[in-house]
Amino acid sequence: MFTTIELFAGAGGLALGVEKAGFHTIGLIEFDKDACDTLRTNRPEWNVICDDIANISGQNLEKLFNIKKGELDLLSGGAPCQAFSYAGKRLGLEDARGTLFYHYAVFLEKLQPKMFLFENVRGLLTHDGGKTYSTILDIFEKAGYEIQKEVLNAWNYGVAQKRERLMTVGIRKDLAGKIKYSFPTPHEYKPILRDILQDVPESVGVPYGESKRKIFELVPPGGYWRDIDPEIAKSYMKSCWDMQGGRTGILRRMSMDEPSLTVLTSPSQKQTERCHPLEARPFTVRENARCQSFPDDWQFCGKVMSQYKQVGNAVPVNLAYEVAKEIYNALEEGKEWIGK
Repeated sequence: MFTTIELFAGAGGLALGVEKAGFHTIGLIEFDKDACDTLRTNRPEWNVICDDIANISGQNLEKLFNIKKGELDLLSGGAPCQAFSYAGKRLGLEDARGTLFYHYAVFLEKLQPKMFLFENVRGLLTHDGGKTYSTILDIFEKAGYEIQKEVLNAWNYGVAQKRERLMTVGIRKDLAGKIKYSFPTPHEYKPILRDILQDVPESVGVPYGESKRKIFELVPPGGYWRDIDPEIAKSYMKSCWDMQGGRTGILRRMSMDEPSLTVLTSPSQKQTERCHPLEARPFTVRENARCQSFPDDWQFCGKVMSQYKQVGNAVPVNLAYEVAKEIYNALEEGKEWIGK
């Protein structure tokens, strides 16, 4: 069975997809205590290390995970994007010091897995004028990897949500001619909210205040502020009324005949609302989890706002599965070369 270690594991969306693809998880690192509790509650057998990754990356990782350099099949995870220092002319690992990505790169250098998956927001491509991602690619290459990258929309892969993620997959250079990776093919059918909002289990949620709820009752499914009385909209929007642009996220109510917009980390944000299609309220935690393709038996720990945050920060499980399944297939097909 192919092995994996995950960094910045969160509530387990990526890890769950990777597990579903057939990988054996030998370690996960996560800093947030509630997210760690979520991981341990759902997978008591997983080796969850609840600590700052800066305290872990400097250790003897081979000893910590009982694995020799080069043996690990997959390193996965996605560090929050932060600008680098650009201290040197040829950017390298030292320029990434002080960022969370640095610790991902240290794991990669020390463990030399056969393949890695680094997932992130699409915005990483243009962060700091493209310099941040360019530096990341330089560091990956210097660590000994050939890279493939693609922006994938979760909606194309069995997820009822428009959510774009930048997927960067690396193959160790000594295996690059022997392991072939292809990003997953989009599904023919793209699910909508009608497919996932039936019979959702009861769960915690946060309602709108009374005045906001009454305004949302005026908004038709699939509509937004332009679909109600302009005077009411203007009173609600205040200074946003005079902003440029379509402001289509304000007083936005979803329709059952569309996918969810990107699930956020809180139930209600004035300029990026996602009101329930049939009721004047935000989605519950479990409804958001459905939009992220978590199974219904995956429990989230902590207070309600922490649960919303964990769900909103997760990689959609079905998207993670599709990408990881192709990694698994690549390793499987290259078995004779990699000594499995």
